[in-house]
Amino acid sequence: MTAPAEEAAAPVLERSTLESVLGQKPVWLRRYLRTLLGLDLLAGALGTVLARQLMPAGQESLWLFALPVAWVVALGAGRAYEARFLGTGGEELRHIVDACSRSMAVVGAGAALWRSPVLFALLLALPAVGALSVATRVGGRLALARLRRKGMAAHRVVITGTERSVAELVRQLHRERFVGLSVVAACIDRSRDSLVEGVPVMGTSDDVLSVVQRTGADVVALSAWSPLSQAGVRRLSWQLEGTGVALVVAPSITEVVGPRLHVKTFAGMPMLHVEEPEFRGGRRVVKGLLDRVLALVGVIVLAPILLGLAVAVRLDSSGPAFFHQVRVGRRGELFRVHKLRTMRVGAEAELMSLMSEGVQDGVLFKLQRDPRVTRLGASLRRFSLDELPQLFNVLKGQMSLVGPRPPLPSEVAQYDVDVHRRLLVKPGVTGLWQVSGRSDLPWAEAVRLDLRYVENWSIGLDLSILARTVAAVLRRQGAY
Repeated sequence: MTAPAEEAAAPVLERSTLESVLGQKPVWLRRYLRTLLGLDLLAGALGTVLARQLMPAGQESLWLFALPVAWVVALGAGRAYEARFLGTGGEELRHIVDACSRSMAVVGAGAALWRSPVLFALLLALPAVGALSVATRVGGRLALARLRRKGMAAHRVVITGTERSVAELVRQLHRERFVGLSVVAACIDRSRDSLVEGVPVMGTSDDVLSVVQRTGADVVALSAWSPLSQAGVRRLSWQLEGTGVALVVAPSITEVVGPRLHVKTFAGMPMLHVEEPEFRGGRRVVKGLLDRVLALVGVIVLAPILLGLAVAVRLDSSGPAFFHQVRVGRRGELFRVHKLRTMRVGAEAELMSLMSEGVQDGVLFKLQRDPRVTRLGASLRRFSLDELPQLFNVLKGQMSLVGPRPPLPSEVAQYDVDVHRRLLVKPGVTGLWQVSGRSDLPWAEAVRLDLRYVENWSIGLDLSILARTVAAVLRRQGAY
């Protein structure tokens, strides 16, 4: 009769051990939090200075000096310092904006009620304080991303599940180190190997807690297919309560993120609802208008540069300034893409003779030092200036500013069934492939990025990619 009681007490004992070992956040996270706290206090202090400048002459109030502390308290109440939101992008920034909006609502109500010049000054200063905190978070995210690409400032993760699903999740996390999840161990039932994708297998799904304790992990991840039952998952979440160890579940559907995923309750059970990707409708109209407006502005502003480059191409080598080539657009429609000529005339006819010197990667032929490229053409490619005439393709509605790479008909003829989804949207002048390595990317990775864009596109994502394109061009990575 005592066996069940002993069995029930075992997890509690193990959990208490975990609490003593993992009760504190990782060192890098504590330092990061302290840095953010100091920067938010500084933002509040600068807000105090601004508020004093906005107050009527002769008006002074010591209450203004409470703004830095009040701002930090407002951010804390708005969950802006919770570890799960730090460095995650839009979710983190949303909490800051919400805290700023609520603070402005409270201060605005007080200012209207009491007609206080102090509160009116604070109301005017709060947007600047919020903007400063947003800017520090963006800077912090960039710093974290740099550290994480070097294997630093990452959460230590233990993954449990079937061998295949664990391997897939490990590969994805290794590929995207900037998310800050470093896999330190795996718990797999009936594993044949001691390593899975270079990660040591340290037990089965029943050993998760002890493996967490031994490795000092602060995240437990359940892969898409796990031997744990619903009761087992619930019990594991209970055992991790209060330990500082997060429990995350990887869905079986991949490359679908953001607004398309919603948790809904059916028959008392939470289920992941996946919305269909939006290939038509109001947002598409807005995207088309934004494309044409920005392309028109780009053509007008860059016209002198484009004209000068066209003249330089003619002077550098014999032949026309522009190169026109048939590409495949949305839903398989053919169109002529416009580019500045970067190769000598007749370069396409020479391709077969160069096949032995290059590398066939999927449907792409890559040649890093192509002898057909002219001297000026090499510089144009390095800074992607040869792509500028594609703005005219955007004005014609054949391309978008952001989208998958426009493929050749010969490439499309070799596509697998899944890869044809790239053709559901217009090709882009830039895209995730452009900001992630360009020609240095393997074909499979380029396809994965293009499909991710197709599945998850949004106006916000487009604007983000356009901003990142500038940095990618200046790095010149993969441009040949």
